[in-house]
Amino acid sequence: MAASPDSGSPSTPRPAARPRTGWAGFRADLRAALPDASAALVVTAVIYVVLYARIESGSSQTLQVMPFLADADEYRLYWLCQAFGWSALLWAWLTLALGLLRSSVQPRWMPVGPARVERWHRTTSLTTIGLMFAHAFMFFAELVRENEDGLGWAALLLSAFVDVFVPGGYSTGTGRVAILLGLVAFYLSIPLGLAYYFRFRTGSRLWRALHRFIVVAYVLSVWHTLLYGTNVWFDGWFRTAVWALQVPLAVLFLVRLLAPARPSERLRLRDPATRPRPLPAAARLGGRLLVAAGAVALLAVTASGRDGGRTPGAETGERLVTAGMVWAGLAVLLLVIAVTVLAVRRAERAAPGRSGARPRP
Repeated sequence: MAASPDSGSPSTPRPAARPRTGWAGFRADLRAALPDASAALVVTAVIYVVLYARIESGSSQTLQVMPFLADADEYRLYWLCQAFGWSALLWAWLTLALGLLRSSVQPRWMPVGPARVERWHRTTSLTTIGLMFAHAFMFFAELVRENEDGLGWAALLLSAFVDVFVPGGYSTGTGRVAILLGLVAFYLSIPLGLAYYFRFRTGSRLWRALHRFIVVAYVLSVWHTLLYGTNVWFDGWFRTAVWALQVPLAVLFLVRLLAPARPSERLRLRDPATRPRPLPAAARLGGRLLVAAGAVALLAVTASGRDGGRTPGAETGERLVTAGMVWAGLAVLLLVIAVTVLAVRRAERAAPGRSGARPRP
């Protein structure tokens, strides 16, 4: 019989417990996300009250474009859709900030450790996906409620589903581009956000490479909001707030590129022993310069308030981006992701001793 830990006799040490992965880890994070999701619902309720009150008082600039929305009681589902959209964008901002903070060198002033920041990042990611789905579902429910074409239930549900959940299904007005952008962001966020729970199958190197593309989903979400968020159609504090929130993210992104937590990702151009090959080095340096330029541009847009948004009393200009351009951009993005997967697999085959390493929790 093995000796107890208090007996003082030698015993075989127990192997380190393998961290929970896959569905077990996913369920654990779902339970841990309950307080976070509850807070998100409270924030959504507050946003809904604000939107409702602005409609009731007639101060919402949305009424200048869609005056029929003046009946706030009739369009409650629509304003609930808008509220979920805003809280989803806020939580997307929060989870991206936590992710950038976790993957950068830990600053000394941080009151919590990397493990807790990572847990917060995972739980807020799950909450964000849930809020995005609720945002889309409330729009679906509003289309079903309206039933302007007098369709039967089966045809009505199918029509609303295509308009809301099928990319390219919404085919009128600004929504042709805006809803397409939102759906692309939503459908990208699901596999890229949940890839963490399958990293023991894909390998941590491939997971990290794929997860970085989540930044694209966030950018598309902001773009969707600026195009179709009925509270930001005109210049004002709503639009200014959206732009201002992007500045700290751009700074965190630049810090992440300049001082990544993993030593292998740091750019060392002067040290011949650790200097990367010319092409990866140029790509990393170009990325840092591009993000720095983006941060400056965001500061300029936020300070000036000139972002191309609509101006009250002025006619709307032609859209600069079409649905075809969005589809082309998505095709390019998917091609880049495929090339990234092939490059990671090729690197793993070149270093077989490291490819089987167990990823850290």
